Amino acid sequence: MKILITGAKGQLAKEFSKKLTEIEENFVALSKQELDISNFKRVIEVFKEIKPSIVINCAAYNLVDRAENFPFEAIKVNSLGVANLILACNNYKVKLVHFSTDYVFDGSKEGLYTEADNPNPLNEYGKSKLFGEYFIQEQMEDYLIFRTSWVYGEGKQNFIYKLLQWTQAQDYLRIACDEFSVPTSTRTIVEITLKAINAGLTGLYHLVNSGYASRYEWAKEVFRIKGIKKFIYPAYQADFNLPAKRPRFSAMSNEKICKNLEIKIKNWKEELREVLK
Repeated sequence: MKILITGAKGQLAKEFSKKLTEIEENFVALSKQELDISNFKRVIEVFKEIKPSIVINCAAYNLVDRAENFPFEAIKVNSLGVANLILACNNYKVKLVHFSTDYVFDGSKEGLYTEADNPNPLNEYGKSKLFGEYFIQEQMEDYLIFRTSWVYGEGKQNFIYKLLQWTQAQDYLRIACDEFSVPTSTRTIVEITLKAINAGLTGLYHLVNSGYASRYEWAKEVFRIKGIKKFIYPAYQADFNLPAKRPRFSAMSNEKICKNLEIKIKNWKEELREVLK
């Protein structure tokens, strides 16, 4: 088995690289500079050169607010880039592992979202990710799509990093108490993804830690674990006037993946505690 990882500089790809090195798996991780998935010619060159048996696509455009004004930037990577990988994977008979988002949902459901629920994204980023999902499902048979949410790990493009930066610059913080989802560690995503690959699973799954929280609850828990004594004020989404509309409740159920792999996934609080300690 030879694995090609795209988006090597992102937090999820870094976690995959760390784990695959640890278990001595054969892999190559390429950054955007080395492999821009929106460049079809380059994608084919890399497939010919590396000859992967599995592609783990961690390349993504995730600047949610910028995507509202520049939607094609998101589409170029999250939709057209995925289409390029599909063509190459089908041509060379390679399995594609791809990561999507809870932002494909509008947040109007009462209860946890399952894989059977119909997507209805509220923002351009969510639309671009959903197009990528549809392309894979329509054009491929050997694939895994994992919808994740509020991903955090080693890197700067996550809520915890930003939260800790804000604490250094502000006396008190205002965090949304009316936006709910599931904080999910890169560690959890990598562990379950590799289990799913080894089990030969295909299809669409929700891959998140168990339970759910508001951003406010998440921030409070981070501060509690790290012993930070700063006041957090419960604010509302509308207070921040962000360009992209977010779903108020987009927490997803991980029941399907747990059932298929006969496992239990840690609660977000337990996982957060272990990662931060």
